[in-house]
Amino acid sequence: MHDEQSLIRRAQQHDEMALTQLYEENFDRIYRYIVLKIGDRTEAEDMTQQVFLNVLKSISSYKWQGMPFTSWLYRIAHNQIVDHLRKKSRRTMVPLDESIPAIGGDPEHLAVRRVEIEELTIAAKKLTAAQQEVISLRFAAELSVAEVASVMGKSEGAVKALQHSAIIALRKVLSPGGGV
Repeated sequence: MHDEQSLIRRAQQHDEMALTQLYEENFDRIYRYIVLKIGDRTEAEDMTQQVFLNVLKSISSYKWQGMPFTSWLYRIAHNQIVDHLRKKSRRTMVPLDESIPAIGGDPEHLAVRRVEIEELTIAAKKLTAAQQEVISLRFAAELSVAEVASVMGKSEGAVKALQHSAIIALRKVLSPGGGV
């Protein structure tokens, strides 16, 4: 924790190395969290970049409160997602054709993987909003239970209960004859 505090202090003083380190350590996790929530990789890349631009703009106002920096970072990402979904509901979108084959890799494996991801995405939409958030933060963003509790403003027990019920619900939906 002390190393993180020092890194953030340096970032608040606009130390490029500290800012770069925060970006590199957190970009992939924030991206995975956003892509799981919105389902569009290209849009998620743009939104993740915007999250880090927002961090850059407001890092000087960040106040250490004993919680990991990532809690603050995920709150910014969450707000970005909410804004995106609000704007998206006001306009109609036509998804791009994703049938362009991926370069490299076994085509059969890629096709099976794409189907599995699609089934999981459909199944996750059957969860409550809170369950979806817990699953996104725990598994896509790879946060600890304590970090998820901080981001969501819930107790660790509540997060564990949500995660447990979400996993049970996903198992039911994804089991043979479960409804996906």
